[in-house]
Amino acid sequence: MLKDLNLSPDAPWKQRFRAPSIAWSATAKQNPSRGLICTNKDGIYQLYAWDVESGSLRQLTDKPAGVVAGMIDSHGEFVYYHDDMGGNEIGHYVRVPFAGGEAQDVTPDLPAYASFVISQSRDGNRTGFMAAGADGFGLYVMDKDSTPRNLATFSQITFGPILSYGGELVLVDSSERTKSLDTSLLVYNAVTGEQVAELWDGEGTSHNFASFSPLPNDFRVLATTSKSGFERPLIWNPETGERHDLPIDHIPGEVTPWAWSPDAESILLCQLYQAEYQLYRYDLEGQKVVKLEHPPGVVGGFAGGYYTPEGNILLTWQDSANPPRLIELDGVTGMQKRVVLAAGDVPAGQKWKSISFTGANGRSIQGWLATPESDGPFPTILHTHGGPTSVMSEFYAPGSQTWVDHGFAFLSINYHGSTTFGKDFEKSIWGNLGNPEVEDMAAAYHWLVENKIAQPDAVLLTGGSYGGYLTLQAIGRKPELWAGGMAQVAIADWKLMYDDQAETLRGYQRALFGGTPEEKPDVTKSASPITYAEQIKAPILVIQGSNDTRCPARQMQVYEEKLKALGKDIRVHWFDAGHGSRAIEQQIEHQELMLRFAYQVLG
Repeated sequence: MLKDLNLSPDAPWKQRFRAPSIAWSATAKQNPSRGLICTNKDGIYQLYAWDVESGSLRQLTDKPAGVVAGMIDSHGEFVYYHDDMGGNEIGHYVRVPFAGGEAQDVTPDLPAYASFVISQSRDGNRTGFMAAGADGFGLYVMDKDSTPRNLATFSQITFGPILSYGGELVLVDSSERTKSLDTSLLVYNAVTGEQVAELWDGEGTSHNFASFSPLPNDFRVLATTSKSGFERPLIWNPETGERHDLPIDHIPGEVTPWAWSPDAESILLCQLYQAEYQLYRYDLEGQKVVKLEHPPGVVGGFAGGYYTPEGNILLTWQDSANPPRLIELDGVTGMQKRVVLAAGDVPAGQKWKSISFTGANGRSIQGWLATPESDGPFPTILHTHGGPTSVMSEFYAPGSQTWVDHGFAFLSINYHGSTTFGKDFEKSIWGNLGNPEVEDMAAAYHWLVENKIAQPDAVLLTGGSYGGYLTLQAIGRKPELWAGGMAQVAIADWKLMYDDQAETLRGYQRALFGGTPEEKPDVTKSASPITYAEQIKAPILVIQGSNDTRCPARQMQVYEEKLKALGKDIRVHWFDAGHGSRAIEQQIEHQELMLRFAYQVLG
């Protein structure tokens, strides 16, 4: 039974949203007393200068749509971030002094571009970034206080770069060879632009990178290969061609290298198995791997962890009931030494538990379940994560606790296409988007009903980005199952989206589909929720950013117009930002819209 709708200012669910959290941290390589923090402690995610010894934070950015990515330079003198317009992710890299001051455009002569990453050599003398625009993915480097030089341009989606200690070599992760989401590692001479080396294990395999060695004149780089069917760690020297695949076959699942120790004698490894995190230390001389005794939950999240000069490990920690905070682990044992920067206190919540059921193609699907303390069946929220090349682990998600507070069960599933369950599982949706995932969602519905968790007529869908897409796709493909759908920053029409979106995401879409919408018209149509508009029975709420270049506005406007012309119940709420909200009060507003919608739908 639903509980009374609680919209009071001090409602426990609002307190959870308002609790400050630490998204990620970094320290200056040559001056580790200075660091950079991304936190929402003042109501919206911004970048803060961090005095590591005292723990004090000083706000550096004040963008209305927030800032969630940035870099502190090697000497701790400047902080770099991508300055866009209203969260649209198109703009220029700028830098601000660590001490504070005006932002300086470091690429004034380039047209506005999208970009994933900016990075710097450990000695601080060379900086690199990728700029995606109409001409493709441009790899640029800048010597200290110089203008950017274009080293290479790629027609296919390319990630990176990272630079060697002295900036001699520049490494990127590119699908130029494969024309898919499989990638090879390409290394370039930072002065001449000549390609020095490539690492690729053949058709159907993929590579990712972590970082170059922290020692001068040492060109070894941490990387992964998927040749076993899972991401597994290796060390590669692009200058000599030497390669060492770490002998850790006894550790199942995906294992990725996160960081070198300061002396480059040990490597921090992260295992993701059944969507759960476990860290290891690998000692190179003895080729020995040691399991670290860190707290259970999500360690590092999407940002990973790194070593302090003393050899300890800094990373974020969170679980489904506790917001992210920055902690320090013993570098030898992994035991928690202290909380470096705390998160806010929150009311007690329901911990998620891992479950599994049989989904599409007979595959086991893992998910995370939370239920009220009373007996079921309950009205239920079925959640799908974004990506799709991502995975839902036991992250802090105040929205999930909001639903449980009000008497709902909450289930988030790692559908076909999710990462860390094997490359065959991840690739199963390539060129077939919106089919196996929806079958997994239908299987989740039946599992919830058969286990008397969900009321059969009271299951609502929700998700953001690709999860928002799956909400709309499933509500049209399996209309008889759902009481309603709540999609955030969603995809409704892949063709119109491709026409309008940023080049970074166009490259990603081409890789997922195996071509452009013109080259793959049937697959594009089958994958688009707008195709199934006439079949929709349940009400839909869409929450969409007006400045979003990942899931642009026009494709959602056309979807809304078509559904209304068909007499369908659709409500679209537009907000003034990009791909999701980074402001706490706006997140609360969106959660309240969904609560009101769900209560109206369920009467």
